[in-house]
Amino acid sequence: MNKENKYQKLILSLLFDAIGYVSYLIPGIGELSDIVWAPASAYIMTKMYKGNKGKIAGVIAFIEEAMPGLDAVPTFTLMWLYTYVFSSSKEVKKTIEV
Repeated sequence: MNKENKYQKLILSLLFDAIGYVSYLIPGIGELSDIVWAPASAYIMTKMYKGNKGKIAGVIAFIEEAMPGLDAVPTFTLMWLYTYVFSSSKEVKKTIEV
């Protein structure tokens, strides 16, 4: 994966997390936006991250957006960190050990 695509996903992740925070702008009514955003965020997550990792992240994104009060969790950004920071460092460590 090239660096440009990696950082493009980071920018998109920050944007999608910001969209999830919109429900806090209009208390009460804002939670209704989660009815639309919860399945949309799950779908987007599965398209950004392929395979089982993306499917699991999609389910987590859906639950996080659908449950009132959990919108503060930056699911997209956490998934990006998991994919490109924490998993990458494990792969580098395995390569060094071999």
